[in-house]
Amino acid sequence: MGHSDDLTALLQAWSTGDDRAGEQLMSLVYDELRALSGSRLHAHGGPVTLQATELISEAYLRLSAQNTPNWQNRNHFFAIAATVMRRVLLDQARRRHSAKRDRRLESGDDPDDLAMSHERAEQLLALDTALERLAMLSPRQAQVIELRYFGGLSIPEAAVSLGISEATVKRDWALARAWLLNQVPLPELL
Repeated sequence: MGHSDDLTALLQAWSTGDDRAGEQLMSLVYDELRALSGSRLHAHGGPVTLQATELISEAYLRLSAQNTPNWQNRNHFFAIAATVMRRVLLDQARRRHSAKRDRRLESGDDPDDLAMSHERAEQLLALDTALERLAMLSPRQAQVIELRYFGGLSIPEAAVSLGISEATVKRDWALARAWLLNQVPLPELL
C-alpha cells in the first residue's frame, strides 16, 4: 500500500470516528503540514510569534472537532486543512487588528501573543474580503487561490481536488491572481 493509499485509509477510518487513525494520519502528514504552515507564516510577514507547530496544532484541533468529516482522499484533506489554516491565520489577524483599539494588548500583556504585524494583519483581512468578493464572481477561481496559496497544492493536485484540467487551474490561477492583485497588492501572490 502506497503513501497515498495509507492516507486515504486513515482518512476514512478517522471519518468513522477512529481517533487513533487521526493521530496516525497526523504523524504521516506532519512534515507536509509543517512545511505548508511554515510557508504560510513566512508569507504573512511581520514579527511572527505563532510558530508552524502551533498553527498545525490549532488546525488539527479544529479538524478533529468537526463531526465525522467525510474525507475522500489526500487532496481533499489538504484542501480542508488549507481552509482551516487560513481561518486560524484570519483569527490571528482579527485579534491583531482589534489590538490596535485595545492598548492593553499593544503593551504586550496579551497571553495569546500576536502572530503578525498590524500592517500584515490588515493585508490578510483585506485579502480575505477580496477572496469573498471573488468567490461571488467566480467560486472556482477563489477555490484555486485557496488551494494554491493557502493550501500549497501544486497545479496537478489542485486539478485533481477540483476535478478540472490542469490547464483550467493554470488559467484560473492567473486570472484570479491578477484580479486579487488589483484589489490587494500582495507581492507573494506573484
